Amino acid sequence: MRAKSVTAVLAGLLLTAAVTGCAGGGGQGEELSADALLDEAHKTMNALETVTIASSTTGSAGSSYSSRQTTDLKGRCTNKITWTEGGSLEQIRIDDTDYVRPDRVYLDRWSGREAAGGKAQNRWIKAPSSNAKPGDGLVDCTWPFAAFGTASKGDRTEIDGRPAVALRVSDEADGADAKGTYTFYVATEGKPYLLKVAYKGSDYRSTTSFSAFDEPLGVRAPAGDDVLDAADAG
Repeated sequence: MRAKSVTAVLAGLLLTAAVTGCAGGGGQGEELSADALLDEAHKTMNALETVTIASSTTGSAGSSYSSRQTTDLKGRCTNKITWTEGGSLEQIRIDDTDYVRPDRVYLDRWSGREAAGGKAQNRWIKAPSSNAKPGDGLVDCTWPFAAFGTASKGDRTEIDGRPAVALRVSDEADGADAKGTYTFYVATEGKPYLLKVAYKGSDYRSTTSFSAFDEPLGVRAPAGDDVLDAADAG
């Protein structure tokens, strides 16, 4: 009889726990707020070891460019930026070293004159990454996954076949009369990856997409015969 009563007590405890878990407030079934969803997305992105970032930007004057970066979010990455007016600039960063390859159109635009013969330009230029300056088209391998402002929920949608929710944040820095608006698209199934960010402001619009989460990076230096060392030219 003792064994039977112990079994009955255990069964009662398990039943009580099950009922409490289903009925309790604040359980895992509760839907997160917009700010909490965005925080979870940023935590997930900051924990990544690799990611691919594709961006396109259009200025108010109509000029535009696009880029594609694959990065470990630390010190190793590749990037290619292409301008609609013509020209492209490729970059490989490996810790303290940049390998940069401008195409012929980019060089002609930068120099203001067209090279004789218009031959293709396939050489890489090697230089310390510390030489990079804002506005020169080179990127840092890091990315600022950080929350700001107050988010509000938008519609549910799909990004490249993944269910997602839109979260909107206004950018006060764009001015009281012309606020910029960010729309963050966060995956709602599986890990809460940040899938896309769209920005609309008074000066430009941009779209940035994130993919290839934690896939192998494969960043390597170019073959030595294809590299010119900037130190040798100086």
